[in-house]
This record gives sequence, C-alpha cells and structure tokens, in this order.
Amino acid sequence: MKDMMKALTAPADPMLAPGAARAPGPSTQDLIQSEPSNAQDPALSASSYAFLGDEDLPFARYTSQQFYDLEMRHLWPKVWQWACREEHVAKAGDFYTYDIGPYSALVIRGEDGQIRAFVNACPHRGMALTDAGSCGQGKQFIRCPFHGMAWHLDGSLREIPCRWDFPHIKDAEFGLDEIPCGTWAGFVFINFDKACKPLEADLGVLPEHFKNWGLEDRFVAVHTVKTLPGNWKMCMEGFLEAFHVLATHPEAIHTASWANTQYDVFGPTVTRFLQTVATGNPNETQTQAEIYRLLGYTDDLPDGVTAREQHAVHQRVALGLRFSRDLSAVSTSIMMDSIEYHLFPNACFFPGIQIPLIYRFRPTALGTCVHEVLLLQPVPEGKPRPLPAEPIHLGMTDSYTQVPDFPLAKVLDQDTENFYRQWAGMNASMKPGQTLANYQEARIRNFHNTLDDYLGEANAVPLVFK
Repeated sequence: MKDMMKALTAPADPMLAPGAARAPGPSTQDLIQSEPSNAQDPALSASSYAFLGDEDLPFARYTSQQFYDLEMRHLWPKVWQWACREEHVAKAGDFYTYDIGPYSALVIRGEDGQIRAFVNACPHRGMALTDAGSCGQGKQFIRCPFHGMAWHLDGSLREIPCRWDFPHIKDAEFGLDEIPCGTWAGFVFINFDKACKPLEADLGVLPEHFKNWGLEDRFVAVHTVKTLPGNWKMCMEGFLEAFHVLATHPEAIHTASWANTQYDVFGPTVTRFLQTVATGNPNETQTQAEIYRLLGYTDDLPDGVTAREQHAVHQRVALGLRFSRDLSAVSTSIMMDSIEYHLFPNACFFPGIQIPLIYRFRPTALGTCVHEVLLLQPVPEGKPRPLPAEPIHLGMTDSYTQVPDFPLAKVLDQDTENFYRQWAGMNASMKPGQTLANYQEARIRNFHNTLDDYLGEANAVPLVFK
C-alpha cells in the first residue's frame, strides 16, 4: 500500500506536455494487446485523447437556477436522448412515455411495425395523452382521456366526437405532433427538435465499436430508478472516471488497474473509459498466485496462466450457465472489464458481460435527479426474449441492496452516498470552481464543451458560467 501511494503521489515529469502524464506501470493497451482473445474486438485497441485545457470549471454550472433553466430551454428540447428499449414497444400498440423536464414524448409501435414518437399532448386542448412515465401494451388507437378524440397508431386522425362542431378542422392537419425517432442497438431515441441532425451524427463511433457486442440481443433483466441528491451533471460525472476508486471503492484497489484506466474522447458526443479488472494493482508487488487468491479462489493457478485469464475462464462457464448462453468465444476484456461509453448528454453504455450496465440521468430539479440503471443480460439461446423487468423505484435514502439479484448494489451505494457531501460542498465552496485532472477527468471537460455548444447556439451562456 505504501509503495502504491508513493508511486501514485509522485509529481509528473515537468518536461511532459499538459495531459501527457500517465500512472506508472503497464498501460491498458499493454494488457489488452497481450491477451489473444481481445484481437477479435478491434475497438478495444482504439485510443483517442487530446488535452482540452486545465481551467477551473465553475460550480455555478451546477448550482445556479439560471444555468439549469438555460439547459431546459436550449439543451433538452434540442438533443437526441434514448427514451426506451425496443422491447418496451415490441408489438403494435405497445407504448412508452418518456419525460424530461416539461417535455414529454409518447413512443408507440404502429400496425406497420414502425416505431414513432409524438409530443405527448392532445392538439385539441393540450391534455397529456398518457401519464408521465407510463407504458402499456396493445393500444388499438390513441384516445385523449379528456374529450375522447382519437388518432390511429401512425398519428393520423381517427375520429372527433361531436365532429359537427369542428368544421374548421382539416383531418390531414390535425394529426398528432410527430417528432424525430431512431433506433440503435435495441434502444429507441427521440428528439423534440424537428430540424435536428440525424441520430447517426451523434452516435459517432458507437455503431462501429458495438457492432459485434450484441446489445440488441440482450434484454432488461433489472431496471432501477433512484432519486439522487445533487445536480444531474454532478451525479453523472461521478461515473465518468475511475479516479474515485481509491477512496470510494477501497475493496477494489488491489485487484484492478484503476489508476491505469484508459480515457478516450472520440468526438463531441462520445467518450469512453476502459478499466481492466482482475489484473492486480500494477503499482503493487504481487504474484499471479496472490492475485488469484484476492479474486476469491482457493485452487492452484495453472502454470503459465495469469490470474485474470483463469478468472475469465471461470466466469465464461458460470455466467454462461446462468444466462443459458455459450460465452466461450467472448474476449477476456468484454467478459471482464468495466468499459463505459458515454453518449451526450446523459447516457452510458457498457458492452461487457460481467458488467452489463446502462445508465441514464434525468434532472427533476436543480438539486435532484433520477438515475436509472439497466442490467442487460443476453437472451437465452433457443428461448423467447423475456419481458423487460419492471422498474424498481428507490428513494434518496434507499439502498440498492433492496433490489433482488443485483450484484453491483454495494458499489452503487458507495457511489451515490458521495453525492450528499459533494452537493453540500459545491454550494458551500468559496472557491468558485472545481479543478479537473488533465487526463482522468477529460471526459467531464469534453461534456461541458459540448454542452456549451448547445447553449451557445442561442448565445445563452453568460461569462459567469465559463
């Protein structure tokens, strides 16, 4: 432990360019490329980083109601965001209501099999057609619960009660207000801006990187919805770096290469971290046999095999039996590692098998947000796709341990407990902003640069927030 802290607290070489310093020890790429099975996943070998600056980031971007209001006016009605999974609207008439701030979308599958999205408001008197957060199956048509006007599943007008009193309505002009809708990897995306750029422009490298990882062939095995204390950006950013493992998840510091995590910025909307696990700590002196014991095994490690590779062998068998899937061909990194892609503004996608997380963060007020977690499990071979899990709602003080079959409950409790103190500290601080690491927290800076692009389109960002 002392050796590790000595190595990690040593200052960087002053001759290095800003952002060029890295943790001592083997890099993520050294490990990934040393394992033959990872060659089948070329996206794992990709690396993309550029120094984005080292200026402090104002706390007012999180604590100011004015800034929050700017986001509500200039970000959320203009950006692609995932609303649900395709399995939530699997058949004609299945619907899902997605809400963000004052905006609401009704996602529904038509008789023609097409998934569409409509503004969740009746064109008659503005009544919400479905309740916030609701979903359901088998609608034959969409009826307003106020006066009974109805529309076909494709949004075209079906009928108007007392039609004699509406001679001024033209059927072709009185359909539901359709908004852009697209799909990727089993997720349904919507955008409230009819003039938006295509979804593919925001997805960036995601389709290419994920093309062999099969998120579309997984189902929602667990779905949690938890209220968190703090601005949505602050809470989300707690999951964009592995730097916090040392203090927040101390049980993992001896078995994972947390300080040697790779961080990538693939463009304005897509970033990644790649944290290798079951490696031992490269800044400690450990034998492979010792690492194997730390991973919980009592048998002997075979000669010439690393603890990580043997752990992957065990996991392929154990999880393969649990999921009723043959996982023998899955690469070691996809099997084991914490690989998180962030898609602007509020979603994180993990392609791994052992860590199959999906995150979404939505603001509910300046100082509260909702954090959704999906566990995506492979569909069992030769069996029908299971129905998506019903959401389990957790209050701010509820523990993730209340959720059945949730192996990452302790880790998420550790993460979310930080937010009480961080939110209090942000509001109390006399220092006007936070000081970010050049490399490990580059994803946070990239996120704010892109956020400013959205807000700046309307010249909306006062200098106090920059």
